[in-house]
Amino acid sequence: MRARRLSLVVAAASALLFTAACGGGGTTSEETSAAPGAEETAGEAGADLTPLTVGVIPIVDTAAIWLGVDEGIFEKYGLDVTLDVAQGGAAIAPAVVSGDYQFGFSNVVSLLIASSKGLPLQIVAPGNFSTGDTSADIGAVVAKPDSGIASPADLAGKTVAVNTLNNIGDVTVKEVVEKAGGDPESIQFVEMGFPEMPAAVAGGQVDAAWILEPFLTITKDQGAEVVTYNFAEVDPDMMIASYFTTQQYAQAEPEIVEAFTAAMSESLDFAADNPDAARAILSTYTEIDPAVQEKMVMPRFSSELSRDSLELLAGLSLKYGLVDQEVDLTALLP
Repeated sequence: MRARRLSLVVAAASALLFTAACGGGGTTSEETSAAPGAEETAGEAGADLTPLTVGVIPIVDTAAIWLGVDEGIFEKYGLDVTLDVAQGGAAIAPAVVSGDYQFGFSNVVSLLIASSKGLPLQIVAPGNFSTGDTSADIGAVVAKPDSGIASPADLAGKTVAVNTLNNIGDVTVKEVVEKAGGDPESIQFVEMGFPEMPAAVAGGQVDAAWILEPFLTITKDQGAEVVTYNFAEVDPDMMIASYFTTQQYAQAEPEIVEAFTAAMSESLDFAADNPDAARAILSTYTEIDPAVQEKMVMPRFSSELSRDSLELLAGLSLKYGLVDQEVDLTALLP
């Protein structure tokens, strides 16, 4: 186990947890290089390991890669991985394109939007998925019990907080509202950080909030009720986020990309097979309250890329005006 090395980034990651989300900007760097010697093929004392920097966000969604580094999985494939903590996915994509990072993590709607604007990105591995459970997922829309909002249709005409406008939160909320017979275009979305949402809902600054774990559990503990688990309602197999590189890097370094994809896939499978370890690794890079960490819902981890999910989100992004034309998924997928 390499938890001691991971602890080198706890301070930076913890400070950023409460501003980190699917969007955002700014980057800070701390090294979390994997320890040498996982297998003889990786070289003695770290020799022959290829150094890589991966841009990540210190949230529950990235638990698999932190676990993979901790378990020495990347070393097994000849990679010396540094996890560089960014405040959000919006800061990661430009850093990957510029070459500061070789790989990055972002929600897939952000990648679809970036690809539609001409950024030459390529998905190499899944990040995390919805649990598919419409009664317990990692994200939900919540409101006060006395708000009069009992179903997604009731969100029409209301103010709903999201962490980033025109992204995976509001596009999936709009879809569940339309499916329920409400007018999605009448919703007034308000951009707000996840940490501020519990108080905003309780104090009536917004009618409802779309919120992710661990803040979902915190908000529910404060008395808010779930209106809809929008990810699971839209697509029970929704691929929420992915790891990506640039098309140029994939063409120039196919063996490194193949090794990273294989290591990431094994890390995702390990996280799926060892849910207690995936939950426990959060303590090394976040400051989630132990009681909240114990009972909050974790995302589903899987090594299987879902083109169907990507196509659905691409269609919703076009439907609700996040992109101007159909996204070329053949360019975005390996």
